[in-house]
Amino acid sequence: MKILVINPGSTSTKIAVYDDEKPILLRNITHHAEELSQFGDVLEQRAFRRQLVLDELRQTEIPLEFDAVIGRGGLVKPIAGGVYEINDKMVDDTLHGCVMHSHACNLGCLIAHEIASTIPHCRAFIADPGVVDELSPLARISGSPLMPRICIWHALNQRAIARRYAHSIGKEYEDLNLIICHLGGGISVAAHEHGRAIDANNALDGEGPFSPERAGSLPAADLIRLCFSGKYTEKQLLKRIAGQAGLTAHLGTNNMREILDRIKQGDEHAQVLVDAMLYHVAKQIAAEAAVLCGNIDAVLLTGGMAHSDYIVSELRRRIGFIAPVYTFPGENEMEALALNALAVLQGKREAKVYQ
Repeated sequence: MKILVINPGSTSTKIAVYDDEKPILLRNITHHAEELSQFGDVLEQRAFRRQLVLDELRQTEIPLEFDAVIGRGGLVKPIAGGVYEINDKMVDDTLHGCVMHSHACNLGCLIAHEIASTIPHCRAFIADPGVVDELSPLARISGSPLMPRICIWHALNQRAIARRYAHSIGKEYEDLNLIICHLGGGISVAAHEHGRAIDANNALDGEGPFSPERAGSLPAADLIRLCFSGKYTEKQLLKRIAGQAGLTAHLGTNNMREILDRIKQGDEHAQVLVDAMLYHVAKQIAAEAAVLCGNIDAVLLTGGMAHSDYIVSELRRRIGFIAPVYTFPGENEMEALALNALAVLQGKREAKVYQ
């Protein structure tokens, strides 16, 4: 089976071509700020990015002959986990019903659908988008009926890592209770109970530990006062929660390699801030341990920051008492998307219908 994978990010579009499980092309097409500045909205970048994908395939002499095109899922309405066949309803919700049009992940569904529609007998999918919602009823309740809890998290990578870990010990994902922490530009922590993420934070712009780019949970009253201070517009404040927040707000950069280098060179301020971030990450992981009543098979650390020995060792020091801790550094989204599409094409999994 030939599968094209499309994963748009804020400054790049990753593409891959798989022949069954084997990758035969992996590309990361970077986008410079001046290139994207001509577009008023992320959705306006659709044709530009689609053409870059097609150009890359042409330059590498890969014909437009695919059994499936699968894109990174966008921020549509909350849905259960799994593989979804892209339909007109999903496209319409992405274009008109999506609250957060500014996130590049919304382009994955649209570009995959458009390319697949030009190829005979080609299917278009998304899998485990960030809005996967399997929260338990108790997890949805907050202290205000006006604001029920929602989760926006790294569902695709977390589920892929969960399945990889389960396979490594000869078990199924559905057999295990896991706490998984994705350590990236945003940080998501989820409690996985027998194949369902029954609790997870809104790692995009809502709650949890602060991260290299996001503020995480903030003092509610102080935030309200800031909103009415007249010092900032709504757009500016939203950036102060996601994008220009977290370590970026404190240190002026979201580059963890640079920040860790500064610590090695004796930057005590950077040291305190990274340690504070890890303190709150560990606290969030421990909170999910309570969700699972302490019945935990393993804690899994993934994402780009899991490459850092210091970050992993500091988290292990704080959370090692909960369960064995294993690391799966980096993001595995391209492989995860390809394998999800392949499972449907081979009849091992059924594609769900977005409604």
